[in-house]
Amino acid sequence: MTRYVYDFAEGGKDMAGLLGGKGANLAEMVRMGLPVPPGFTVTTDACREYLETGRVPGELDRQVHEHLTALERAAGRRLGQESDPLLLSVRSGARYSMPGMMETILDIGLNDQSVLGLARATGSERFAWDSYRRLVQMFGSTVMGVDGTLFEDALARLKEECGAADDTRLDAPELVSLVRQYKDLTEESTGEAFPQEPAEQLRRAILAVFASWNGDRARIYRRREHIPGHLGTAVTVQTMVFGNLGPDSGSGVAFTRDPASGRPGAYGDYLANAQGEDVVSGVRDAVPVQELERTDPGSFALLLDHMRRLEARYRDLCDIEFTVERGTLWLLQTRVGKRTSRAAFAIAAQLAQEGLITMEEALLRVDGEGLSRLMFPRFAASATTEVLARGIPASPGAAVGAAVFDSAEAVRRSAEGEKVVLVRQETSPDDLPGMMAAEAVLTSRGGKTSHAAVVARGMGKVCVCGADGITVEEHLFLTASDTVREGTVISVDGSEGFVYLGAAPLADSAVMNHLESGSPEPGDDSPQVVRDVHRMLTQADAARRLEVRANADTPEEAARARRFGAQGIGLCRTEHMFLGERRPLVEAMILAQTDGERETALAALLPHQRLDFTAIFEAMDGAPVTIRLLDPPLHEFLPDRAEVAVKAARREERGEPLGEYDRKLLAAVTRMDESNPMLGLRGVRLGLVVPGLVEMQTRAVAEAVVARVRAGGDPRPEIMVPLVGTVEELVLVREEVERVWGLVMSEAGMNVACPVGTMIELPRAALTAGRIARSAAFFSFGTNDLTQTTWGFSRDDVEAAFFSAYLDKGIFDVSPFETIDREGVGRLIEIAVSEGRRARPGLTVGVCGEHGGDPRSVHYFHRAGLDYVSCSPFRVPVARLEAGRAALRPAPEGEGD
Repeated sequence: MTRYVYDFAEGGKDMAGLLGGKGANLAEMVRMGLPVPPGFTVTTDACREYLETGRVPGELDRQVHEHLTALERAAGRRLGQESDPLLLSVRSGARYSMPGMMETILDIGLNDQSVLGLARATGSERFAWDSYRRLVQMFGSTVMGVDGTLFEDALARLKEECGAADDTRLDAPELVSLVRQYKDLTEESTGEAFPQEPAEQLRRAILAVFASWNGDRARIYRRREHIPGHLGTAVTVQTMVFGNLGPDSGSGVAFTRDPASGRPGAYGDYLANAQGEDVVSGVRDAVPVQELERTDPGSFALLLDHMRRLEARYRDLCDIEFTVERGTLWLLQTRVGKRTSRAAFAIAAQLAQEGLITMEEALLRVDGEGLSRLMFPRFAASATTEVLARGIPASPGAAVGAAVFDSAEAVRRSAEGEKVVLVRQETSPDDLPGMMAAEAVLTSRGGKTSHAAVVARGMGKVCVCGADGITVEEHLFLTASDTVREGTVISVDGSEGFVYLGAAPLADSAVMNHLESGSPEPGDDSPQVVRDVHRMLTQADAARRLEVRANADTPEEAARARRFGAQGIGLCRTEHMFLGERRPLVEAMILAQTDGERETALAALLPHQRLDFTAIFEAMDGAPVTIRLLDPPLHEFLPDRAEVAVKAARREERGEPLGEYDRKLLAAVTRMDESNPMLGLRGVRLGLVVPGLVEMQTRAVAEAVVARVRAGGDPRPEIMVPLVGTVEELVLVREEVERVWGLVMSEAGMNVACPVGTMIELPRAALTAGRIARSAAFFSFGTNDLTQTTWGFSRDDVEAAFFSAYLDKGIFDVSPFETIDREGVGRLIEIAVSEGRRARPGLTVGVCGEHGGDPRSVHYFHRAGLDYVSCSPFRVPVARLEAGRAALRPAPEGEGD
């Protein structure tokens, strides 16, 4: 018999896979003796079985009944009894925190009779009917499928009729009327009356939470956070405690450290006479949690003690939801709290300094995505920059965009390439698509624990909440002095909380300035965030096995990569040296009709390439520089065929003779026209078909090496042959490289080695890697083309055509051009590494595609046994950090679960 239900006292924080994060953490708090309202957890196994079969697991109803009976016996009350009823909350609790993405139903057990008993037991008729209207609203929308706006509109009309500023000003008779309206709306919308049987309410609520795992907003959030869809959610069923029983009651959310900056201390929000949903929704402005010390010093002292114990137990920032019920403190949830990138680095460093965790553990608490955010620019506002508003800085960073006022409009404009800022009174889970599309989120209500703040921090989005003095309407927002209409550009500073009119000026981040300086150590006057980042990068460099190189095509890029910590160049694309003023020289080579003309053109290109290589070797002195021979089709260096043909036709219409150059150009573009040029005459094929091209490029590299050696340098060249499909291609080009290299070295009286390797970017090359390795000194995986040729995708075409649909349908969790496809492309890489090293022990293997700087892909390349990754200079620090984390973690978070 499968066990589907666990009492809180039967679990612990290490059981998150079965009990979900919420259930596991509630169980841990019970073990610690903390004040947790009793309850039980329905497991993720039950959810998965229900979603897979469409049927309730056979033993589930019986097991829920048994645990409910035990809960009632311990409480001395029955669920929904007519006098002093036991009421329950039903909440989702997935393994990984998904704040606000799935459903919650409070006050299960209330009906037309038990509401009267609740009023008598608490002495508050208003409270009882307020709880009942919350149940009908939550149950109606979540379980029965009623449009939630119908309830919201009914509440808004009633407040307007009564002149009530918020729902706390509604008296008992008005709430009785509202409950009646809600029940009528439910029956009109569904054809079914609101259920009066408490056991039916509980059963249907549990199944609705299961179903919400596959709701639109949950699936969107999982894709964004790379949370596997097969995990399912657990459901926690917990005795209700009430923060809306009067001024001596309330609800709040507290953090053991500031989730925005990382500073130690109690941070959070508290709202008197309120339920927890009121705090996180932002419908009323909360006060700082420290205000509880003034109104209820006993509960505040207990809260601080519980917070200290929880942080020591979890050895991390803890996010705690609590309720005070008539002076009694209850803890409803704890979890490791989401935090900004700046806070993540600060907290990890602090906990290591405090001895709670090791430096290795601290490194695992930060990530490359967070580091890249810290490298982004910030605002450098001046006295002339108009401030529209100032709110609570909930998630730092600098973002500029057009103000939009609903989620769908944010998605639409973003899809058209426009940067937008989503402006709302407060956000709800339904706003998730718009939050993802926006550069920043701005709300007029809520604090650091509101839905907008928590979700934005988790996504790394800039966010300002509770902006003073702004009123949000349908297509505009009002301040004391301005009306900001939809489409107006605004700037949002999530670090300081300011909102500016127009695009505020930007300045480099302190972290970027430090990295750009190439300084080995930050100065004593450096900002704390710089010192924290430096400490983590130093730890990563000590831990990692993977080398990190850079993709760099110019001396300037090479120098920058070196300052960022690159250990060499893994890809120097020589075609980038043929652009700009040198393009006519390439055209001359392409249009050459005789050997003499071609040799003249190549001779003109040689000194330019030599100078470039000389400067790159100087920037990377003592480090490897992998130079890829010319790769793209030659037609890319010529004008567009249609453009040349139209120009020729117009001259013909005017009766003007076509000049010799234009005639050659038209003939060349016509001759070179290909249906699929990326699979045509390019890569190694160019070197074999165009006489003298390999010789010229090899000579330029060799002569640059000679120049650097004579200048006292230590050049370490490597030549890479692209797009090899068979070993015979590589052998022919390698022989030509070695012949030219030997001539130049002999003439110079030197003996500098130059390994010749190849890019593995075709499936056939990966599958025949054993043969190719016998003639290759190294492999470097060109994962961009390897992904295209493995999937049969033309990247430029398919990303615009159907990738978004594939992501929506769950075919992809993430684009295979963003994160390596482990099952397909990764399998080819593993075959090539294994067979290559079997044929040539000690074969050096790296990757030079864009995946080399993607955090999740770096972890995969570490596990696949590669020697190095190569990425753009900007991503070198990210790759260094992730390579260190990969050496300490068996698999990236979320993988293999």
